[in-house]
Amino acid sequence: MTTVERKVLIADDELPARERLQRLLAELPGFSVCATSSTGLEAFEEIRKLKPDIALLDIRMPGMTGLEVARHLSALDRPPAVIFTTAYEQYAVEAFDAHAVGYLLKPVRRERLAAALEHAARLGSSVFRELADEKVFAPRRHIAVRVREDLKLIPIGDIAFFRAEQKYVTVRHDQGEDLLEESLRNLEIEIEAAFVRAHRNLLVAIAHVEALERQADGGHCVRMRGTGERLAVSRRQLAQLKERLGAGR
Repeated sequence: MTTVERKVLIADDELPARERLQRLLAELPGFSVCATSSTGLEAFEEIRKLKPDIALLDIRMPGMTGLEVARHLSALDRPPAVIFTTAYEQYAVEAFDAHAVGYLLKPVRRERLAAALEHAARLGSSVFRELADEKVFAPRRHIAVRVREDLKLIPIGDIAFFRAEQKYVTVRHDQGEDLLEESLRNLEIEIEAAFVRAHRNLLVAIAHVEALERQADGGHCVRMRGTGERLAVSRRQLAQLKERLGAGR
């Protein structure tokens, strides 16, 4: 029997589903709802602020899926144990090829919910950390960056470029710039549909490039939309860059 009350966050874009989970949790001793969210982004922000022990995440939510929320949560110092909820069994299978914390098929039954919560309470976030490293997630629509002791999310569409500098990657975006502890190569593989390599240490967003310019010394640079900033292009990447920019126009 659970002796310590665990805080639970519920995230689902459908009000009836949220209300049902709230009613079921009210009947289960040892667990209390600390917040509910209707979108993935809202869920991430609430989890970041409230630090619940367990998060019940719907997989299909607008803007940011439950899978993407879970991926970003792995960067927290103390991520919650995550239980996915879904009406579509194929998503649960995809998410839990390895190291499952738990998942519930809708409509959620009281007995299944109780068992999943007890299981998550015993395991904590350790298994979830392993899950977050598995290659089962779709490309992110946001990038999570650490700012002092906190995390913030940057929409992929707001990012102009990633530039590798020593052990960090600088992320330039509409609100400024931040540092990211990820490799440029991994980013390139994941978000290659929207970004192109301009230099060995530079990935630029196709949508943020205003023009490809030839310089006086025979080299090339890209002029970034809005800021007019010019970034050097290596000869090795020039042909691919021209092709991708041409296709993106």
